[in-house]
Amino acid sequence: MRGAEATVLAYWAACEARDWDTFGGLLADDVVYDLPQTRELIQGRAANLQFNREYPGDWHVTVTRAVGDGRRAATWTAFTVDGTPVPATTFFDLDGSGRIARITEFWPEPYDPPVGREHLVQRY
Repeated sequence: MRGAEATVLAYWAACEARDWDTFGGLLADDVVYDLPQTRELIQGRAANLQFNREYPGDWHVTVTRAVGDGRRAATWTAFTVDGTPVPATTFFDLDGSGRIARITEFWPEPYDPPVGREHLVQRY
């Protein structure tokens, strides 16, 4: 059984390669994909596979950072969707057999900082 970090790196590699057999093999039968910002749940391996297969646009993913320990892992990823960069943060919970049982993903939108701290920060 591979560790949590290796599992999520394999998940993203399979996702980018559109290797849906490998991707599906990393998921528990009853995996739940939770998108809190849109309040959506995608339940079960088949539904997760279909969601990813049918995701619209020309998209690609690169892992910026991955950490994992025991049965939990997190990634910071850089997606491009139709050429537009979109960051995401994803938290993973693995089951006892090392398969991904829960995915919670956040797609943050950039915003301007509050006024009054310009003297403390550098903008990029």
